[in-house]
Amino acid sequence: MSLLMLPGGCTFEESFFNCGYSVSLGTTGFTWEQVYSWRTPTMDPAMPTGSFMLVNASGRASGQIAHLYMPTMKENDTHCINFLYSLSSHDGTSPGTLNVYVQVDGGSRGNPVWNISGTVTEGWVKGELAISIFWPNSYQITFEAVSIKGHPGFIAISEIRVVPHPCRETPHFLRLQNVEVNVGQNASFECIAAGKWSQHDKLWLQQCNGKDTALMMTRVVNHRRFSSMVNVGDTSKHGTSQYRCVVRSNAPPSPIAPPELLNVGATYLWIKPNANSIIGDGPIISKEVAYRTTSGNWCETFAVDSPTYKLWHLDPDVEYEIKVILSRPGEGGKGPPGPPLITRTKCADPVQGPQNVNVVDVRARQLTIQWETFGYAVTRCHAYNLTLQYKYMYNQMEFGTEEVIRTSSHYTLRGLRPFVTVWLRLILANTEGSKQSEEIVKQMDSDVPSSIPEESLMKTVSEDNIIMQWEAPTEPNGIITKYEITYNALSSSDPSC
Repeated sequence: MSLLMLPGGCTFEESFFNCGYSVSLGTTGFTWEQVYSWRTPTMDPAMPTGSFMLVNASGRASGQIAHLYMPTMKENDTHCINFLYSLSSHDGTSPGTLNVYVQVDGGSRGNPVWNISGTVTEGWVKGELAISIFWPNSYQITFEAVSIKGHPGFIAISEIRVVPHPCRETPHFLRLQNVEVNVGQNASFECIAAGKWSQHDKLWLQQCNGKDTALMMTRVVNHRRFSSMVNVGDTSKHGTSQYRCVVRSNAPPSPIAPPELLNVGATYLWIKPNANSIIGDGPIISKEVAYRTTSGNWCETFAVDSPTYKLWHLDPDVEYEIKVILSRPGEGGKGPPGPPLITRTKCADPVQGPQNVNVVDVRARQLTIQWETFGYAVTRCHAYNLTLQYKYMYNQMEFGTEEVIRTSSHYTLRGLRPFVTVWLRLILANTEGSKQSEEIVKQMDSDVPSSIPEESLMKTVSEDNIIMQWEAPTEPNGIITKYEITYNALSSSDPSC
């Protein structure tokens, strides 16, 4: 599914010039460079991966500045700017500061509306800019990297997207009303924002000259709107000034993507927490994995201190929901669980074959078997097959086949031969293996024998006896214990009769 994106974004998979971006070219060589990690692989573990814009802060004096400019934009509807950023180093110290400025109609850049410093990120982290500047006004966003002496490392930006909907976390401010006051009076402004208020939000009023004034008395209007008041004093020094409301959603970290499934077994799931791309603020000091069955209401949580984690002692063929929880330092630093990974363990070999298998009824051409009922604890899989396997000898030839059983505790096998010895057993099988019962040997009952072959009947006649000869029935269906001959006289040549 492709993400609808407005002009102004850039994934940096092609040249940043094609996106309308530009960079500042300072005399010191401290500037943004475009990197494709798959084209020029590096063994440097601090280097991010993917396609991105990068500033190498290694070996720089403090305060050197590099600017990355987005194209000037005019939007006529609510929109959000998402981006990924990374601050990385070899020794764990911050490589510098990343600032974001919004410049309206070519005016003063003012102070940053977003910034991060004094930290390193664990992979890529998601940032949001909720822009409330609409046509006919235009604006330009500048990403500024600032170096720190003796702090080698990299500052990187990737996947800048302008999307036509409100930001997920950061509120959008409505228009700030004009305020007229007399000289010497305080000016009161009300900043009204559309979005859910969070105790982690940092709000302030910013003057065009870069002076910031903290907002006061935040009031929640409803679940999607809040407002804050601010008083600006000493108006005698200015005739007309321009202000804007700024909010930094200082939310705790939460993963953007669900955990990655690395391997699956009957009693374990091996995952990668995927904590490299987050929304919210770091640094991340702890990771936890929370999991539960999708059909249950219990949940267990375990701390994770490695890049991968193996969930043990799970049940076979059960669907689980797994989420990752991240924490940063300070009170309220634990973020909400990230998106879930929903996956299922494999089936396991059945514990045993069918037990207590007995023949409960034997007839000439059918027999009925019975066995002990079993459930998931034995099958270890919700989908399984129960098969009856049998064979017998007849006319010195072996006959045998299998029949799938649909009943739970008994089954009647039909179409057998009378008076043959039958070997049979039950086989319990699932996708991972099978177990069989003990073999049962049973002799079928006798049945009425077939007729004597008429062509085999021979007789020898003498004056006082008739000798009869014949072959055994083709299907004796048992042991022949006797033959019966029935006769009567039809006529006689004896005159005395």
